[in-house]
Amino acid sequence: MTELNNPTFRLAVAQFEQAAAMMHLDPNLHERLKMPERSLIVSIPVRMDDDTVRMFTGYRVQHDSSRGPSKGGIRYHPDVNLGEIAALAMWMTWKCALAGLPYGGAKGGVRVAPKKLSRGELQRLTRRYATEIFPLIGPDKDVPAPDVGTDAQVMAWIMDTYSQQVGFAVPGSVTGKPLSIGGSLGREEATGRGVVDVTLEAMRHLRLDIENATVAVQGFGNVGSNTARIMREVGAKVIAVSDVTGGLYNAKGLDIPELLRRFRGDGQPLRETKMGDWISNEELLELDCTVLVPAALSEQITHKNAAKVRCRILAEGANGPTTLDADQILVDKGVFIIPDILANSGGVIVSYFEWVQDAQRFFWKEQDIRDRLHEIITAAFHRTLQFSTAQRATMRMAALMSGIDKVAQAHLARGLFP
Repeated sequence: MTELNNPTFRLAVAQFEQAAAMMHLDPNLHERLKMPERSLIVSIPVRMDDDTVRMFTGYRVQHDSSRGPSKGGIRYHPDVNLGEIAALAMWMTWKCALAGLPYGGAKGGVRVAPKKLSRGELQRLTRRYATEIFPLIGPDKDVPAPDVGTDAQVMAWIMDTYSQQVGFAVPGSVTGKPLSIGGSLGREEATGRGVVDVTLEAMRHLRLDIENATVAVQGFGNVGSNTARIMREVGAKVIAVSDVTGGLYNAKGLDIPELLRRFRGDGQPLRETKMGDWISNEELLELDCTVLVPAALSEQITHKNAAKVRCRILAEGANGPTTLDADQILVDKGVFIIPDILANSGGVIVSYFEWVQDAQRFFWKEQDIRDRLHEIITAAFHRTLQFSTAQRATMRMAALMSGIDKVAQAHLARGLFP
């Protein structure tokens, strides 16, 4: 499949190959797990507001379903391709297994610039995409969620489209929905809160003081903005944040609540807030700080800039932000890496809570959700840390090996059909 020959998929497979070699994975399972279980490519005709019809390409990839329904977000982005989606689905498999969730990994996407569409065009695109992938999805088969370029409203349209197909409301067909149709409290901030939870555990492990900690966050979308907000709430100094255009830097610390009010509430571009010195995303990654959180897109830290990274802790809010060759450079520099499949697993953990609440028709208090998220993600952190120490492996390899082993055990227990 030539479409799989893309840098992100090659990174995911290279990580898997390295972990599989270290754990002496059964060769038969090795071949099975490095490729998706199922991939669907769909054409999406959309009637635009000017009455023309445009074609878009969509994807849904299920990497593994040995441990339960597959689970993964849907992203709308002009650079979406099969290789990227397959890589993200693979990482979701390891992420769910590492956290102990009864899911496999999946991912979906549409190659589109959503901000260039009207609300009507976006809804028609979403509903047609949901119709095209309908045979693959469902609360017991594959449960989508928001990702880059999608939100609760997009999930509501998918949930409604799915429900119209079966003839009754199925809240558990997606997660990340509005509260009014079965969404969960705490879902929007979940990934950012999880990043903070594991970062604080890493700081305790390294005996670093939160009051003296400085934080730089690349990406000011859902994950980055919530990470920055919560890090400030717990006492850290957030010295830099950025979006795709560049970032703000203030050595004395940014006023994150005010920045969010202007950026989200007033729709003011980061640069126009003038709340700090304007820097590039490349400069942000090289700032001297306690914690660096890459929360944008993949492959941001490579062999070209890894030597210039000056953080003590790298908490990967994005998926695949660090290449394998950069990994080794960072480890040699003494950077403590909290890998993506651990650091950003808060989103899928609270998605699991939402799915459970929908199935029970019983909803939890927000503090209960935060407490359960903290319990699960910090337990996963300490299991990974112990495994890393015992096996003399990096945190990334420890996380991957732990996740892969759980999936391998499920396959061995179930056997091969037919």
